[in-house]
Amino acid sequence: MKLSALSRKSIVQSLAGKGLSLRIGSFNIRLRSSVGAVADHLICLYGAFNILDELDFIDFNVAINPPLSLRRYLRPQVNFSFDGYFPFKPLPYAQAPAFFEWGLNWCIASHSNQFLIIHAAVVELNGQAFIFAGIPGSGKSTLSAAMVCRSWRLLSDEMTLLCLSDGLAYPVPRPVSLKNQSLDIIRQFSSDAIIGSIVNDTLKGTVGHMRPPDSSVERSATPALPTKVIFPKYKQGSQTELAPLSKAKTLLKLAENCFNYSALGKEGFDGLGRLCDTTDCYDFSYSNLDEAIALFTELAS
Repeated sequence: MKLSALSRKSIVQSLAGKGLSLRIGSFNIRLRSSVGAVADHLICLYGAFNILDELDFIDFNVAINPPLSLRRYLRPQVNFSFDGYFPFKPLPYAQAPAFFEWGLNWCIASHSNQFLIIHAAVVELNGQAFIFAGIPGSGKSTLSAAMVCRSWRLLSDEMTLLCLSDGLAYPVPRPVSLKNQSLDIIRQFSSDAIIGSIVNDTLKGTVGHMRPPDSSVERSATPALPTKVIFPKYKQGSQTELAPLSKAKTLLKLAENCFNYSALGKEGFDGLGRLCDTTDCYDFSYSNLDEAIALFTELAS
């Protein structure tokens, strides 16, 4: 059964009680929360995700709740917890939905060493997965959001889960994180984009999340073969330019953008080497999303 089949009342009661369990890509998540905005976040953006049975194994037990101290009434805040552990300081109450997304990113990045995890968006068309790697602010989330609005499949806007045994990218299609001007760019780019509540004054600025396409969620169990590794850079007014990048430079740049490269040691190095050997590698600068998507669609044909 999908989350969209439940009423808001049922979702709120489940979150406040034993928790609501969802299948998200390769992971089973149980979330508990007494915060109404978290329930609304799920209703808006997670409707296509499957609800798990009570007996299913849970990878991550997480919660978003106010602290128990009296301070909760004077300066409302929320905590993120993972199996009773609090890895972060409390954040303002209004940031609860975004805190859930950020906390879940941390859970996956910190506890999924069956994958080499690259800080990169990954989208797929015609069986070809394109990995968009880079530092925050490089435009990879905006680019991937626009591409999935034009029929590309979303595997992730945040992290590429590369399986070291088969070399495939495994999906974890979740709401796409958009910040600051990217929110208006995507709203103007696609009238079909569904964006949840907007949170202001975070450490990342103004933040919102775009609902992943139902078709991407439905294919969460289907990995894809990486064929391109691309380092995008949005530059206002720039021409659309795709420049070949050497395998050696690609490997070095990817290593800088991995969450668990050092932890995996030789396996991580070998995995990155195989990825670079089997993909075409590029630097990419752009300012026009339509031109960028047309170029990548042609490369995937």
